[in-house]
Amino acid sequence: MTALSPALPLWDDTPVTHRFGVAMAMHANPYSGELVRAIRRAARRHGCEITLADTGDSVSEEAAVIRALRADRVDGVLLVPAAGDEAVINGLVRMGVPTVLVDRMAGRNDVDQVGSENIQAVCALVRHLAGLRHRKIGFISGEEDMATHEERALGYRLGLGRSGLRWTSQLVACGQSTPGGAAAATAKLLDSWPSPTALVVASEAMMIGVQYEAHRLGIRIGRDLAIVGYGDMEWAGQVTPAVTTMAQPIEEIGRKAVELLLARITDPERRPESVRLAPRFIHRQSCGC
Repeated sequence: MTALSPALPLWDDTPVTHRFGVAMAMHANPYSGELVRAIRRAARRHGCEITLADTGDSVSEEAAVIRALRADRVDGVLLVPAAGDEAVINGLVRMGVPTVLVDRMAGRNDVDQVGSENIQAVCALVRHLAGLRHRKIGFISGEEDMATHEERALGYRLGLGRSGLRWTSQLVACGQSTPGGAAAATAKLLDSWPSPTALVVASEAMMIGVQYEAHRLGIRIGRDLAIVGYGDMEWAGQVTPAVTTMAQPIEEIGRKAVELLLARITDPERRPESVRLAPRFIHRQSCGC
């Protein structure tokens, strides 16, 4: 039986207006805990409680978690979707359950969702590297069946085009959205021809693997290889060299997710919204400038 975390109580005696289920993989991303805290703060401001359920980033566990939350009679669901089948999302939409997809946005327009902007953000990272005279810019992509990573891959290609560079498959490798996968992808790219002089890394988790592999090979980040990433890990500003990255607006994503869910509960017939919030460029030393 799927376990649900108890509803997180309000700090004071404010009457509870709604109770939301938050379904997400607690250890899938380095910022998962930060996102939960952002949602919790936003919910409390509106007098709402949340019940947290860990999906394990598995489609089957996600389905079990959603069944448990519905049996617990939550008023709405905030869901960070697992990669793969969208059957759970389809079911929530079909049954009219107030739902907001959070962080990992899907390529559909029948459900509310909020996350970071991906295409222009990654495009800007590529153009930053091109502005430093890099002409062989590699890309460590994430899971191919996730809309978020498809958008980041599109941003990479867009950035190359706007910089007057050609896309080539020899400069792209899939890191499977994991540190281990990214380490293997980095080794593959650095051992190929043409070998990249710079890398764009599509997620925080994969940046760990890229850093590991570069150090294992004795490559000096920021000197032998420029690296930029998407997502600002806690350690990103503490390593040497510190990581140049696009920082996701986690606090704003949590706040907007709660607001969208409340709006859906208030007006079930309103048109679904897809909100993309701009990340913040943090310039550090890993890009070599």
